[in-house]
Amino acid sequence: MHHFGTFEAKNKLSALLDLVEAGEEVTITRNGKPVARLVPAETRDVEKARAAAAQLRAIRTRTKPDPDGLTIRDYIEMGRRY
Repeated sequence: MHHFGTFEAKNKLSALLDLVEAGEEVTITRNGKPVARLVPAETRDVEKARAAAAQLRAIRTRTKPDPDGLTIRDYIEMGRRY
């Protein structure tokens, strides 16, 4: 992990961003105390999201309907009566 003071961080922002882009973490300090941390941004993995959605669909198809034939709406309405 790299540590830079605020003045140095201001003057070397492009270099700090290059470090972060390479996977490093950068801590910015003021008077020797950490005040900020630069870390790589997380990227969104579209394939991972699609796989998770497919798993949810599979669970939904495996789940058996209510044995009494009631829907979620029916249960909500029953709860409102009591």
